[in-house]
Amino acid sequence: MSGTVVVAAARGWIGTPYVHQASLRGAGADCLGLLRGLWRDLLGGEPGVVPPYTPDWGTPQGDEALWRGLAEKMDGKGLEDEAPGDVILFRMRDRCVAKHLGIQAVIGERASFVHSYSGHGVLETSLSAPWRRRIVARFAFPDIQQG
Repeated sequence: MSGTVVVAAARGWIGTPYVHQASLRGAGADCLGLLRGLWRDLLGGEPGVVPPYTPDWGTPQGDEALWRGLAEKMDGKGLEDEAPGDVILFRMRDRCVAKHLGIQAVIGERASFVHSYSGHGVLETSLSAPWRRRIVARFAFPDIQQG
């Protein structure tokens, strides 16, 4: 799928409030909810069953469930192989599971990504050095034919 299409769809969610476990444009979404909503918008249906989760999910067990789930649905990419529309997975704290997601919007000097962030909602943020060093995986958003 064209990265331009994915980015335009993601930007359409900007302003949606942050709501844990939600996935409805304009009403509320967390970072996974944003990805689920984009999946529905662009590919139709849900990407899979998402069980209820708490804000600290996976941390006590060290279970990389989100990383594993993304790898089952999307093609992995090299961390430096950036393209608009990529799904980016972040590890927010050392020795914790990776559990924050974003959509690469712009590459290059003015790199940015769209994500839903607690206390902020869905917004486009500069992919600055502090964010970049937290990236642990990158995935290509699937084509309609693959969905």
